[in-house]
Formats: sequence, C-alpha cells, structure tokens
Amino acid sequence: MSPTEPVIIGALSPSRAGDFMTCPLLYRFRVIDRLPEPPSPAAVRGTMVHSVLERLYDLPAPARTVEEARDLLEPEWRRLLAEEPAYATMFTGDDDRVRWLAEARGMLERYFALEDPTRLEPAERELYVEAVLGSGLMLRGYIDRLDVAPTGEVRVVDYKTGSAPGPAFEAKALFQMKFYALVLWRLRGSVPRLLQLMYLGGDGEVLRYSPDEADLLATERKVEALWGAIERALETGEWRSRPSRLCGWCNYKELCPEFGGTPPPVPGRQPGDTVRSTRPAKTARAATDEL
Repeated sequence: MSPTEPVIIGALSPSRAGDFMTCPLLYRFRVIDRLPEPPSPAAVRGTMVHSVLERLYDLPAPARTVEEARDLLEPEWRRLLAEEPAYATMFTGDDDRVRWLAEARGMLERYFALEDPTRLEPAERELYVEAVLGSGLMLRGYIDRLDVAPTGEVRVVDYKTGSAPGPAFEAKALFQMKFYALVLWRLRGSVPRLLQLMYLGGDGEVLRYSPDEADLLATERKVEALWGAIERALETGEWRSRPSRLCGWCNYKELCPEFGGTPPPVPGRQPGDTVRSTRPAKTARAATDEL
C-alpha cells in the first residue's frame, strides 16, 4: 500500500445503507448475521426485467422493439431458474407463475412508453463502481445504465419495477441515485448532469433530478454519519428495531422484538466482517425496489 492510499475502514452500498436507515436490526440480520431469506417473487421479477433491459441493448438499434423484449423474457426466466432452482418454489401453481410473467411483460411494455431504445446507445450497462472517501469508507454498487452525451454530460439511469413514490418519499428514492452520483464524482471528478429513475410499475413514470456539488457533499456527510452509526452498533452490539409500514415485507419478524421475537446472539466481530475487497455479487433485487 502506498503512503497516500487511505486505509479502508468499511464498505457500504446504497442497498445496505437503505437497510440501516429503514431498520438497524434489519441491517444486522442481513449483513452481520447473514441470515438467509426466501426468494421473493417481486425481487426475482425485478432481476429478470433488469436483465432483459440490459440484453436489449446488445441488439442493433432497429431491433430494439417491444416484441424483441417480450421474446427475451422467457429465456431469461429459464436462465435464472437454472442458476437458482429454488425460485420455482415461489409460486402456488402454474396460474400464479403465468400471472407473474404477465406482470413482467407489462413492465417491459411500460418501459417502451417511457423512452425509445432505438435512439439510445448507453455508454455502460450494469456498471460496477467503487470509490474510497477520504475517511477510508468505500462506497460501491451497480449502476443500471450510464448515458454519455457527445458533449460529455453524464446521465445515470436506474430502473425500478415498482410504482413511483409520492412527493413525500421522493427524497428517499433519490438517495440511491445521489449515492451513485457521489461515487462517480469521486471517481471521475465531474458531477453527473442528470439522475433518472424509471418506474415500470403502476402507470409508469420517470423521476429526474439534476444534482450539484452541494447535493453530493451533503450525501457524503450522510453516508459518513450512517457509517458512524453502524460502527457504534458494531461496538455496542445494540441494533435497534425501527417499526414502519415496511415491516409487512420483512422476513425476520419471528426474530424481531416488535413482533415478540428474540434476535440470536450477536456474532463476534471478526477482521473483514464489514470490509470486502472483492466485487459484491449481483443477487435478486431487494423487495424494497418494488415499493
């Protein structure tokens, strides 16, 4: 390690940051205890739709039609099922699976109502990014799509397979995008021109935001404060539950004090528990992407 390289004190992705903001105990169950979760139809469908949209841009521009996107869906489902046979257990029967696939087709059709892929040539798709802040905290994650204009301006695009949030929840939805914009700024030295969230559920909507340096500095302070809170929880072993409407989607209610459960003992902290130098695996999209 060179003298100028910061010592990495931890690693944080927008999903895990979101977990901690939602409920510190949820973060503990997922990151510290690494408790298994059953496959979620919503999460797996999100993964499948994302994969189809990624592969759509492998085709020449004139071939990027809604029909081609629909044709990619079944093969993508078979590929996911071959990788993880447990996904077959998500359904109560054939009718349930047929409805699930029909909902995925509807999301792809809404995508074509929101933009014309024949007019786009993304610079990057499913781009893994990471940057180390001055404190030594590593920020990392996968960006669905990066568009670069001939003038060099950058647009960060994220697909969401749920419905658009109401005005009161837009700031929370944009946190992930500002997180990615911060990583790109620290990596490349320029602030992305536009952050674009494309909601493929409901009626289909697009949320756009133009960040500036002040936004990203505020985001940096927020993630540093989040990491500080995570470190304190690691040191004290106190992981508080935070009840909310999201509890209905939680897989750990049996272990949560809010529902009469008792969490298992906190695992001992070992070197490397919160720091990983390897690229995180892409797994099924979190169910919160559907909200």
